[in-house]
Amino acid sequence: MKLIIAAIKPFKLEEVREALTAQGVRGMMVTEIKGFGSQSGHTEIYRGAEYAVNFVPKVKLEVAVPDALVEPVVAAITETARTGKIGDGKIFVLDMDSALRVRTGETGDDAL
Repeated sequence: MKLIIAAIKPFKLEEVREALTAQGVRGMMVTEIKGFGSQSGHTEIYRGAEYAVNFVPKVKLEVAVPDALVEPVVAAITETARTGKIGDGKIFVLDMDSALRVRTGETGDDAL
């Protein structure tokens, strides 16, 4: 099992959710976050005043998947979240030792 963590642009969330559902993902966790990468934020003009935006709003997806779904899920996130502009996001894939469904007590892949 793997835990896939992706930081994407907020307006891409619904499109990514649909793509993951089509790949067989049955659940995910979504958190609104702020952060910056190599672009280190940007400047904007509001009511004639220029100000720095150091933390860019993003959405963090956390998806636990069986090993067989890792490549298709990463590909689906990559394809649907890409705009071709700076700040499209990042994807991290982590090993996951165990999972347990609280309601039923199922463990491993069955808990996903």
